[in-house]
Amino acid sequence: MNDQPAACLFDLDGLLLDTEPLHGQAWSEAAAHFGGNLTLDQLLRLRGRRRQDCAHEVNQWLPQAVGCEALLAIQQPIARRLMAQAPAMPGAESLIEHCHQQGIPMALVTSSGTESAAHKSAPHPWLQRIEMRVLGDDPDLKAGKPDPAPFRMAAERLGVLPQQCWALEDSKAGTAAALAAGCLVWVLDPNLRINSTETNPYRINNLHYVLEHLINTND
Repeated sequence: MNDQPAACLFDLDGLLLDTEPLHGQAWSEAAAHFGGNLTLDQLLRLRGRRRQDCAHEVNQWLPQAVGCEALLAIQQPIARRLMAQAPAMPGAESLIEHCHQQGIPMALVTSSGTESAAHKSAPHPWLQRIEMRVLGDDPDLKAGKPDPAPFRMAAERLGVLPQQCWALEDSKAGTAAALAAGCLVWVLDPNLRINSTETNPYRINNLHYVLEHLINTND
């Protein structure tokens, strides 16, 4: 961990933007529309996954399946309204700006589709610093998280090996994907009391911790 990464691969939801509670709210309201009541464990299982994959899961959890299209027709307008309110995670902007200033290649590796990512990113112009993007609806993407394909694709497009990359995640699905790709993984959990950086993945409670390590690698 003393060497500067060849690239940093960033998740979006729950890592750079505080959207996960809003996603959970949208899925809960959509499920309730059809008589469903999602548990906290079920909502956690949806984190980091593509929209269609989430819809498939939620549809199975409903008292009576209604189909993914009917479910998304209710969920998507709710999600779009809520996402406009999503704030940046503490330290996210500073971390992206540092990588940009130091010339560290970056990629956004998110399960969000093109339209959704653009909508959530619009209030945060600093996200435009990340030019390389692997989105959930990328036509070349064979499988989404927890499959390692998104991180492998991001590394390949940046011209580096996954093993040389730092991947920053917050969800179980994203963490599993990044580890399977061979990345060094930082897992953000704001509720974590003590940072743990003894084994991969490194578990941290704030992004400032990652920024400090990047700064130290330049000293």
